[in-house]
Amino acid sequence: MTPGIVDIGFLELGFGLFFILIAGIASFFHALKLERDLLIGTLRTFAQLFLMGYILKIIFDIDNMLLVLSIFTLMIFFAARTIYGRIKEKQISFFLPTFLSMMISFFFVSFMVTAVIVGVKPWWKPQYFLPLGGMVIGNSMNAIAIALERLLGDLRTKRSEIEMKLCHGADYKEASQEVVRSAMKAGMIPSINSMMAVGLVFIPGMMTGQILAGANPIAAIKYQIVVMVMIVGATTIGTLSVVLIVRKLCFSPGHQLLLRPEK
Repeated sequence: MTPGIVDIGFLELGFGLFFILIAGIASFFHALKLERDLLIGTLRTFAQLFLMGYILKIIFDIDNMLLVLSIFTLMIFFAARTIYGRIKEKQISFFLPTFLSMMISFFFVSFMVTAVIVGVKPWWKPQYFLPLGGMVIGNSMNAIAIALERLLGDLRTKRSEIEMKLCHGADYKEASQEVVRSAMKAGMIPSINSMMAVGLVFIPGMMTGQILAGANPIAAIKYQIVVMVMIVGATTIGTLSVVLIVRKLCFSPGHQLLLRPEK
């Protein structure tokens, strides 16, 4: 047991399932048909988090840069696969450019935070790099998925308007400028809203965790501020790069819109 932390026993942890039971009963009586999803989600939560805990303990003990960066790359890979699976676009293959864009932008932000702002030595120290990098990946993944859904959806629904602009001499960038702007705003708004509400509406997870661990609240606040601005930066860079690359894939070299209306 870590000093300053009240440990949760397995019996007490099991009592937490009471809340899942409430959700399951509500789903059953209101015919929501979410009981199976609740069961699978609960089992995956327990399995995945305990597995992650044991893996992180091993990684922390080994303390090897290549291993840390490999884990970081794997996390981004699964995030890109999640986005690809969620959008289910059949006409444009965007997984590889999305993965590479996320890899470059997320590494840049995570490196700047650990090496420059926090000043960890070495910068890839797993206790810092992986949790902070995970926050970057998780929050930016949702933003990129929202932005891509908006981008691809608007390119289809506004197809006639875009093609009219192309016929009048606009290139693909000019014809789709409003669509890109709308997609970027859709992806960035959630993280900006979090900045507006933090400290007044909710206490963020990292700050809560540090306070529960006995950290000085002021020190926890400083870390949380870094996390919030880091997430906004990563969301902006990642969303912008992915949206621009996928937007280009949606047009031919002759500036023709390749996306067709879904049947």
